[in-house]
Amino acid sequence: MASEGGKTTSEYIQHHLQNLQVCPTDEGWVWNQCAGNPLGINVDTMGWSVVLGLVFCTLFWRVAKNASVDKPSKTQAAIELLVELVDSSVRDTFHGKNKLIAPLALTILIWVFFMNVMDLIPVDWLPELFHLAGAEYFKVVPSTDPNITFGLSVSVFILILFFSLKVKGIGGFMGELTMQPLNPKDLGVPKLLWPLVMAFNFVLETVALLAKPLSLSLRLFGNLYAGELLFILIALIGWYQLPLHFGWAVFHLLVVTLQAYIFMMLTIVYLSQAHEHH
Repeated sequence: MASEGGKTTSEYIQHHLQNLQVCPTDEGWVWNQCAGNPLGINVDTMGWSVVLGLVFCTLFWRVAKNASVDKPSKTQAAIELLVELVDSSVRDTFHGKNKLIAPLALTILIWVFFMNVMDLIPVDWLPELFHLAGAEYFKVVPSTDPNITFGLSVSVFILILFFSLKVKGIGGFMGELTMQPLNPKDLGVPKLLWPLVMAFNFVLETVALLAKPLSLSLRLFGNLYAGELLFILIALIGWYQLPLHFGWAVFHLLVVTLQAYIFMMLTIVYLSQAHEHH
């Protein structure tokens, strides 16, 4: 089956899944020759992430600046609903005192949603536009790039470690890693065998701790990547794709919203655990 531009189906799919990359080499900076280069930068992913972040900040700043109690705009009403949703989620889930959590949760919810919603734009529109400008490859959904999802999750992981050490101290944090789930004292284990039980606990708890950023990043990446791939497959049909594209877009809107909400809620839960003493 041939697709647009004389490409085969396989070439068409691979082309749409390729990022616009730049990386340093011995000959200088090169474009789209970065396979295996750890210093490669996905320009499209970074660009859209920054642009969508600026859109989010500008939108909320303008609404806050022009907020009216007597005659609120529809945009202001919608944003107030989102703020109330985040505030109630934090109050119900976060068991501690930290002024950072609510703004962080709101930022994650809106920024991730904006990145996800780019998946609803027909897959050929923006890539074709940037192709006319000279870009050989161009992806427009930042959350289909594991670099972005891992970057977000690692940032949350750093906050988890920071607040765990700040609230519990090194002794309390290490105690959680070594004295649970099997507490040798409660189990009546001879003190001679305590190091063995503590080492076993440390392995289990370290795996659980490292699973937090992995679960955050892979869940978001996997769902959005699969959704993007389905849009690409639908686009292969040609002009007959529109009804299928619309149907899948309506369903995918739920996925886009749900994944942003799940990322936010898991962040709140993990940071709440970092503030709790076991």
